Amino acid sequence: MSSQGETLIEAKGVSLSHQGREVLQKVSLAVRRGEIATLIGPNGAGKTTLVRVMLGLIKADSGEIIRSPGLCIGYMPQRLALSENMPLTVTRFLAMAGKASKLSMQDILHELDIAQLADYPMQRLSGGEHQRVLLARALLRQPDLLVLDEPVQGVDVTGQAALYNLITRIRDRFNCGVLMISHDLHLVMANTDQVLCLNHHVCCSGHPDSVSQHPAYLELFGTATQAELAIYTHHHDHTHDIHGNVESDHEEHGLG
Repeated sequence: MSSQGETLIEAKGVSLSHQGREVLQKVSLAVRRGEIATLIGPNGAGKTTLVRVMLGLIKADSGEIIRSPGLCIGYMPQRLALSENMPLTVTRFLAMAGKASKLSMQDILHELDIAQLADYPMQRLSGGEHQRVLLARALLRQPDLLVLDEPVQGVDVTGQAALYNLITRIRDRFNCGVLMISHDLHLVMANTDQVLCLNHHVCCSGHPDSVSQHPAYLELFGTATQAELAIYTHHHDHTHDIHGNVESDHEEHGLG
């Protein structure tokens, strides 16, 4: 892999209209290797549209997308709806992702502490387990850039904190860049380096501490209570496994 800090993907002045409505207005964003960048904003703000433009799935009306040569991208959707009538184990689901990198499927399962779920039906997984399997699928190609669309969708608060901590460890382990979509800065502020608040245009951007105090952010989201902030910003002396159980540091599995 290339050196840490290189720009992996960049949007410059991207604008896009749909059915006469301006969805994106001159939006710029760069994601670097070793960095977690988070897009936040209300529903319908254009977050997913911007990511799809950056991935080349939608063509913008104007602006420029610059990708590092040979950029390998791993994508994690919000959730996948699987038919109850189609038996599909975790292993079979991951095998459907196609050719993996030099890291084997078992390597990834162990990294994410879900090796014990290999033969489980996908339909029987909890919310946190399901999201970890989707994350495993995105990691199979050992991507330079990991793109996560609302990665804690359908996960309880304890599981959300565990998943965000895991994403940070993955960034460190693989030296990749991470582009994440969220609707709530307070959920991700302890686990992100750069925040861009989007509401069709860039309302504000920068470090999460400064963005959370920016007038444009406060106008959109209001102020979190101290109790809400404490959940996501204080330092734990323990961790939780994917089932919510407390484990000490020396028991922690995965990417530590």
